[in-house]
Formats: sequence, structure tokens, C-alpha cells
Amino acid sequence: MAENEKKDIPSQTDSSLPKDQWEKKLLENEKAALLPPAEEKPQQKKTFKKPAASAVWAFLLLLTFSVSALCGIYLTVRPVPSCKPAPKADTDEMLAAFSTKKNQKEGVAWIKIRGVIAQDNNTSPFSRPSGASVIAKKIREAGEDKNVKAIVLDINSPGGTVASVQNIYSEIQRAKKNKKVVALFRDVAASGGFYVAMAADKIVAEPGTITGSVGVIMQTGNVEGLFEKIGVKVMPITSGKYKDMGSAYRPMTDAEKAILQDMVDDTYGQFLAAVKAGRPNVKPEDMTEYTDGRIFTGQRAFNLGFIDKLGGEEEALQLAGELAGLKDPQIINQRPESLRELIFSFGPSAESKTLVQQLQTLATPSVAYLWVH
Repeated sequence: MAENEKKDIPSQTDSSLPKDQWEKKLLENEKAALLPPAEEKPQQKKTFKKPAASAVWAFLLLLTFSVSALCGIYLTVRPVPSCKPAPKADTDEMLAAFSTKKNQKEGVAWIKIRGVIAQDNNTSPFSRPSGASVIAKKIREAGEDKNVKAIVLDINSPGGTVASVQNIYSEIQRAKKNKKVVALFRDVAASGGFYVAMAADKIVAEPGTITGSVGVIMQTGNVEGLFEKIGVKVMPITSGKYKDMGSAYRPMTDAEKAILQDMVDDTYGQFLAAVKAGRPNVKPEDMTEYTDGRIFTGQRAFNLGFIDKLGGEEEALQLAGELAGLKDPQIINQRPESLRELIFSFGPSAESKTLVQQLQTLATPSVAYLWVH
């Protein structure tokens, strides 16, 4: 009886709740099941801000400066050990060993002559040294180098100023006392380019090379008419009537023309003497006819005897080897370029000229072994 009564009493469970309360309870249980327990909540990761790039570079610069300063202080205050000079015999042996290792091969020095032959007036410290003096120096160094047995002058030039051309010519003559010299004509080897080749032992040119132009030119300008139009008048004060001879600001007198013509004839005589000395096999009548300033081809020059062989680089190199007694001639470097040439080779090749500089150029006549076309 008691058991039946217990069965009839409803138990206080969730199922005994009203339907709406039971469904509400069920939803709450489902939400609670989806949420993670409090102890299992994912911990938020700590984020670190990256240092700015400017701060990193500032730190590196500060570190570099500190290290450099410490090194400088150390080098300043550290004791310097006394150095004893090495015995002379040991020094001579080291120098001899170095000299033999520096250039073990004998060969041919290849020197290029390019463009107008003149002194370099560029005073910029950021430009590569160039000009006639540099070419003359290379020839002189090749003449003193014991491993250089022959020199090839690679010429592509319309000529240049008289003094610069003669400077290179003289250096070739000095080098020729100990070395064999071959001149190679490229596209153009005229006037001053032709002059310097007269000091060589042999000359090689392509059939189509433009050469010749044996002569002297002196050009002056006259801006008197231009100055009159713009209302400018130049009044020079001189110590003598010929001091401003060749001035661009007034017409030239007949006496001045005669003086300048005499100077041109004198320098032409020097050119002609160099051609006769360098090309003794040219017939006198051909020498007279083809030294009047005209240009001609390499083929014509070969036929007349002004050059010795037709060809290019290989022919010039082999000819230099034959003259020097080298079975397999090779081009060798004389010495490394200077540090200034390596560092400052990015300098401008030509400077822009102002109006004043252009007028100065016109106002200063120059005598030149130059082919002008």
C-alpha cells in the first residue's frame, strides 16, 4: 500500500515542470553546454609592438659610431712598437721577388689615342685624368717597362694642337730606342693623328681609313658685327701694335696676316720634316702632292707608301710581335689604374660652356694639326 502511494506522488523533476518552463530550462542548459568552462577560456595572446625602422637605424648608427670612437681612442693611446729596418739583402730579395711576380709575361702594350689631341683643361676633381699628357705618360711608362717588348698605338683622331701632338711624337721616339712601335689607324688618323704615327716603326690601316691631311690650320673669329648690333665696343690698351693680333673684336691687318702665315708655314715645315723622316720610301713627287692638306684613304696611303700594311687589330698585333721577336704576342697591362681614375671615372666628359667661355675660345686663336670638316 505504501509503495502504491509513493508511485502516485509526482517527483519534483524537470519533467514535472510545466511545459513552457521546461522548454525554457532546456534552452538554458543547451546554451550553458556550448560555452567553455571558466577555467578553459582561451587566454588572450600578448602582442608586442615591433620597433620602428627609424629607431633600428638610429641604434645601428649609434653602435657604429661608438665602436669607431673606441677604436680611434685605442689606436691613439696604444704604445707603438719600435720597428727595426730589415737587412738590405733581405729587402733586395723581396723587391726582386715582387718584381718578378708582378709581370712574369712579356708582351705588347696597347695604347689608345682617341679624339682631339690636346691638353685637358678640366679642373674638376671628379673627372678621369685625360689629354695629351696622360697619353705621353703611358708611352713613357711602356718604354721603361722591361716586360713590354713592343707598343701598339691605336689611333682614332683627327689631330690636335701642335704642342700636344709634338709631345706625344717625342715620347714615341724615346720609347722607340728600346721598343718596337706599331701604329694602327682606325676610322680617322688625320693631321696630328698622322703626325704621331710618323715616329712609329710600322703603320697598319684599314683600306677605308681616312688619313692624310698633312698641314696646319689656324682659325680666328670676328664678332665685331655682332657687338655693333648689341651696342658693345671693345677698346684694348696694348704695349705694342701686334699685342692683340688675331683679336675677334676688329678686322685683321695685312701685316698681322703675314706674321700669322709665317708662323703657320713654320709649323707646317716641322710637320713635313717629320713625314719625310718617318716615310723615307715615299717618292718625292708623291710627297709634294699629298702633303698639301688633302685627305685620302688607307688604300691610297698603302699604294703611296705612307703606311706599311693593310689590316686591323690582329695584323697590328702580329706585326708588333714579329718586330719584337715574340712568337705568340699577347697584350699586357702595364700597371693598374690609379685610385683616382678608378673612383672618379664617373665625372662629366665635357663641361657646358657659358657665353663668356665661348667668346674666350673665339678670341684665342690656336695653331693646330687638325682636320676640320
